[in-house]
Amino acid sequence: MQTATHRKFAYAVVIGRFQPVHFGHQRLIEEALRAAQRVVVVVGSDRQPRSVRNPFTLDERERMVRASLRGSEQMRVSVVGVSDSPYNDQLWIASIQSAVDRLVAQDGADPSNTRIALVGHLKDASSYYLRLFPKWEFVAHEAVESIHATDVRQLYFDPERRGQVPPEALPDGTAEFLRRFAGTADYASLCEERAFLVDYREKYRYAGSAFPPIFTTVDAVVVEAGHILLVQRKFHPGRGTWALPGGFVGQQERLLDAAIRELKEETRLKVPVPVLQGSVKGSHVFDAPERSQRGRTITHGFFFELAHNQWTGLSEVRANDDAAQARWVPISDFLGMQAQMYEDHFFIANHFLGGLGPR
Repeated sequence: MQTATHRKFAYAVVIGRFQPVHFGHQRLIEEALRAAQRVVVVVGSDRQPRSVRNPFTLDERERMVRASLRGSEQMRVSVVGVSDSPYNDQLWIASIQSAVDRLVAQDGADPSNTRIALVGHLKDASSYYLRLFPKWEFVAHEAVESIHATDVRQLYFDPERRGQVPPEALPDGTAEFLRRFAGTADYASLCEERAFLVDYREKYRYAGSAFPPIFTTVDAVVVEAGHILLVQRKFHPGRGTWALPGGFVGQQERLLDAAIRELKEETRLKVPVPVLQGSVKGSHVFDAPERSQRGRTITHGFFFELAHNQWTGLSEVRANDDAAQARWVPISDFLGMQAQMYEDHFFIANHFLGGLGPR
């Protein structure tokens, strides 16, 4: 048995989304435990609303991670959540490094003088992030025969095919968690969303073409007097989450015209179109390949900063079209709403809000 004094590293880091935990994840963590005295499991996509791609919370994924370990090992494992940063790799890297450094410092060690390993498997281009931490020594782990998390989700959230995920294909703790979760209202809602997405992709595919469609959308980031305008989604996908006003571009529309049309349709914002056109302070393209569950969707964000009339208050809004609610939200409150925001809309808004500066 390998003792702590013979382990090569003080800490080992394992990064993943664990949606859900499978045998490949379990083996990575076991390898990290053999290599280091302490292991930090970094759980990505934290603070996301439930979706078919990210169905389980940080707490639920930590429970699955711990259920895959022996009792004696759990004391040596810390689990931390890190949120996505789809348009800024450097911010994402810094978040992970900071989380690990904090744990090392809490143990009374100096992070700059502590030997840390990053344990991972370079399976394909999606593993590029394993080369983004040069101050940690990369420890490659061989692939393990295991059902992939994507395959588990595709089967599990199809009620007619859920039985095709045999319990023995997953660690016992994961299999038991999935069995219990299947009896919840969240599971039923995710199955409904998955069915919508399957139908959507079939309906809008290019018949007879090897190339799937690429959709073009627009989103409006509208601020006034320290508030941001949000809508609550009425339908799948993302029903009940908060979003930026926006939607698909029409065949004969220019991008800004589409953004203003969608803004007016969803919020009935009582600001004349010429005023909105003159309130545009910036625009940007957001094209993360996995940003939308509906398929490859590139969105064009427009930033509107409205002048405020202190005598009449915030501009009048009223939910309409496919919005259940339309609401002005204080930006200070919005910054704490990441877990309630649809897709990447939190990050789209922050792209523009970060440039506001003092007025």
